[in-house]
Amino acid sequence: MLDWSAWGAVERHRDTVGGAWVFKDTRVPVRALFENLEDGASVDQFLEWFPGVTRAHVVAVLERGGGALSRGA
Repeated sequence: MLDWSAWGAVERHRDTVGGAWVFKDTRVPVRALFENLEDGASVDQFLEWFPGVTRAHVVAVLERGGGALSRGA
């Protein structure tokens, strides 16, 4: 299981977005990235729709966490 808390790209607080993992310094759930990509959006579109999220954060999540998230970690 992946330890999301060790990453600088994401964070979680019990009182923010129901405790879901979000991109650091935003209220954008990480799952929103995967949902949008599954629906055919590009990373550029996602970044346009969620301007608080940085490309570096998206790349970090996709490179290190994509597999773990899809398994429910």
